[in-house]
Amino acid sequence: MKDAQKPDHVSLNTLILRLKEGRFVIPDFQREFEWKPWDIRDLMRSIFLDYYIGSLLLWRGKKENFDALSCEAIYGFNGDGRPESIVLDGQQRLTAIYYAFLAPAINLPSRSNQAIYTINIEKFMAEIYDEAFGYDWLTQRWKKILGNPEEQFENHIFPLSVVGSGGWDLPNWVQGYEQFWRKKAADAESSGDSAKFDIANQNVENARMFGNHLKGITEQYQISYIELDQDLEIDKVCDIFTQINSRGVRLDIFDLVNALLKPKGLKLKQMWRDAAPRLEFVDTERMNVYILQVMSILRQGYCSPKYLYFLLPGQEKQVRNPDGSRYKEVLIADIAEFEKAWNKAVSALESAIKVLQHPQEFGAIKSDYLPYVSILPAFAALQAHVNVLPAARQLDAQRKIRHWYWASVFNNRYSGAVESTTARDFIDLKAWIDEDALEPSFVFEFANTFRNLDLRKETKRGTSVYNGIFNLLVLQGARDWMKGTVPLHNNLDDHHIVPASWGAEHVKGGLIHTILNRTPMTAETNRLVIRGRLPNAYLPELIRESGEATVRAILESHFISPAAFDILLREPFTPEDFEAFITDRQRTIIDAIENLLIKERLDLTPQLRELDAAIEQVELPLRQVIEGASTGDLSSIPPHVLQKVDVRLSRALKKNAALNGEHYQTLAGKLEYFGLRELQDTITSKALWPNFETIFANKETLIKKFDQLAELRNGIRHSRSVDEITRKEGEAAILWFNQVLKK
Repeated sequence: MKDAQKPDHVSLNTLILRLKEGRFVIPDFQREFEWKPWDIRDLMRSIFLDYYIGSLLLWRGKKENFDALSCEAIYGFNGDGRPESIVLDGQQRLTAIYYAFLAPAINLPSRSNQAIYTINIEKFMAEIYDEAFGYDWLTQRWKKILGNPEEQFENHIFPLSVVGSGGWDLPNWVQGYEQFWRKKAADAESSGDSAKFDIANQNVENARMFGNHLKGITEQYQISYIELDQDLEIDKVCDIFTQINSRGVRLDIFDLVNALLKPKGLKLKQMWRDAAPRLEFVDTERMNVYILQVMSILRQGYCSPKYLYFLLPGQEKQVRNPDGSRYKEVLIADIAEFEKAWNKAVSALESAIKVLQHPQEFGAIKSDYLPYVSILPAFAALQAHVNVLPAARQLDAQRKIRHWYWASVFNNRYSGAVESTTARDFIDLKAWIDEDALEPSFVFEFANTFRNLDLRKETKRGTSVYNGIFNLLVLQGARDWMKGTVPLHNNLDDHHIVPASWGAEHVKGGLIHTILNRTPMTAETNRLVIRGRLPNAYLPELIRESGEATVRAILESHFISPAAFDILLREPFTPEDFEAFITDRQRTIIDAIENLLIKERLDLTPQLRELDAAIEQVELPLRQVIEGASTGDLSSIPPHVLQKVDVRLSRALKKNAALNGEHYQTLAGKLEYFGLRELQDTITSKALWPNFETIFANKETLIKKFDQLAELRNGIRHSRSVDEITRKEGEAAILWFNQVLKK
């Protein structure tokens, strides 16, 4: 049997020679060479510092393979090549090596000039690596420098093209550099200039050591590669290709699928060009792959690269039955079905993006503030799934999606490799939508651990938690500090509350940049109101113009509590005051996460949010009253109440092993899982009513107030629509309970 893979390695010198001879060719499905000039520079840095640059994936070529994949020479190669290997993964790195070391007379893509690459030997030997590697454009000045070795020696400029020249050019250059500074040292010694002698002598030593380093890198630095056998079938090559994970610019599975669809008469790249404007809000180069992933998730529940291969029209997929037997199925029958599935996926992504960017849905008003781009395929597929459910089930399904989404954001769930997470979440969420008891464990755990979030350390824009908090501020309806209105969201950005300039002097560790000290506001407000001043300077001005109550209300819409507001006004404002401010804002934001996300008050109007919180404040003292009246005796609680509560507790304990089971065997623990009706049934039971009669006086009145309270709670929690009578009666019940319980 032929070897499918032949792992090997090649020295830098040998690789450059093979590139020079045109032995590598690029298949048509590869993307164009698109590295920026600094990307090439950074690769040179990695090579000269002896870093691993990833493995290449090659396919030993033959005429049929070269023709089938429409292979072309590497960018910049001009001449008659000797093609041997098709580059499946590594084109960007190989082309960068070719361009830097062989200096072809061609401009970089999208540039108006040729780039040249150099090493500053003086900085390299001083280990100032970030400044040692450079590039510049081939101007007349640089043409003179490249044609004058002595100017190179004088300024310690080593052109990387010397390495690719071959023959004796490299050793001659190194020898010439060392001799140049030996002569400088001799001249300085003759003239008695000790300072110049010391500098020249150091350069001689640097030249010797740099020469040794060059020899080691060019002769001993190894680039690893895997070469596939030339007779390997193309479908096996595709499967191997999708599983190779290198550190270079990774080949896109989209390009491979496009190449395989070409013979079937389907122009996938044109389909992507047509779809791209509909999805341009999100700044990512992987959106075309996301469309394929959504197609795959909706068809087969999986979206890793090897599964995308089965989206090809007519491609058979082997499926295992529960009994172990196997059969083959075709996911996409023909071109027309592929186009239909593609259009459905594009529409799903477009709708999902609109929902995510909506300021009253998920608050990602700018692409920069989307917590994860990689969550899009799962989110879009779930939205598409929910849209085909019966209308009566969609409200609950969307509620569960919101819980999953925010738990994912604040748990950094989509920060790494996500294909397997995407597939698992889609399958798990579908099951949870169908059955309440199947809530994913990480969603349940987030509801119990969110208070452990440390928002102080969220100082970098773009992280999921940082962006998630910014989204919540948008959802909260954060109002403009200068105009008091909710500003146009395309005009919002996050700015410091306590200015960064003050923090640079008074706050350590970059803490001034924490999300706890940032909030969405317009550039105009930042420029005209804050102006780099402390809050105790700009807040009094706002108060004089608009009144303290108005300014406090505006800042509360930014999760700045009355206590935090007072801290900001302190004079003088000290580092201790800053610490007190962010501590209070941490508490306020965590409370907001609980109220808006965990307790599902996000979709409620501010008035209904307050009512829902007020109902909760009635429940807490009722539990305390029951615990006191029953002296912690579980036997006094009605059996049907305990049965309902134990079912809820059992589900909770199964989902979260960290919960203290012993605590929930006590009445105090079980009371945490009592609903309004369980509280009512317990208080009005025959066994316990005598203990409560002195508090509530009349059982019929108490039951009526519970009914009004429950009617309001159910209206808030389920229909999201509360009529005026229900609201008024509910408010009256809240007042009645508060007055009675105060006694």
